[in-house]
Amino acid sequence: MTPLPTVIVLAAGKGERFKASGSTQDKLHTLLCGQRVRDHVLAAVQASGLPFHVVEREHTAHLHEPGMGGSIACGVAATAHASAWLVLPADLPLIQADTLLSVAAALQQHAVVVPFYQGQQGHPIGFDASCGAALLQLQGDQGARAVLAQHPVCRLDVVDEGCVLDVDTVAALAQAHIGLQKRLGI
Repeated sequence: MTPLPTVIVLAAGKGERFKASGSTQDKLHTLLCGQRVRDHVLAAVQASGLPFHVVEREHTAHLHEPGMGGSIACGVAATAHASAWLVLPADLPLIQADTLLSVAAALQQHAVVVPFYQGQQGHPIGFDASCGAALLQLQGDQGARAVLAQHPVCRLDVVDEGCVLDVDTVAALAQAHIGLQKRLGI
């Protein structure tokens, strides 16, 4: 049996766009249908059954250039034993466990897997072990763009709006609230 990839949940960001949109709260701790945004994400990760590691702010405090790239590098370093990684920002509260499992399954045949919902690139982005050294070199706020540019990318179409609906703004949080209420039948 092929080893399962590890989900790296990125929870180290400052949420500056969310605050700039009118909120005084940390977006990952903002309540959405009675549960913190990050807890919705972690529930989907746990439901997938995949191993995971959460990158918190304190894990990236030592970095000269913090940002998504540095967070990814910290997560990969902390899970160096992993066979592959799914990089998942913690601000996608509607992400579905099935999407994580679909990306993980596609990684058995591809070095890099990117989910798309209605033509829009989403998360989690999957990387196999051949990408590990490059992921460890990431820094700053560019995420994994450089690694994506170095490998053929498998485009995986999914039916999960949650892979693209991040809560970077108060308006996006309201949209996520409506989506979650529909899903829960509220």
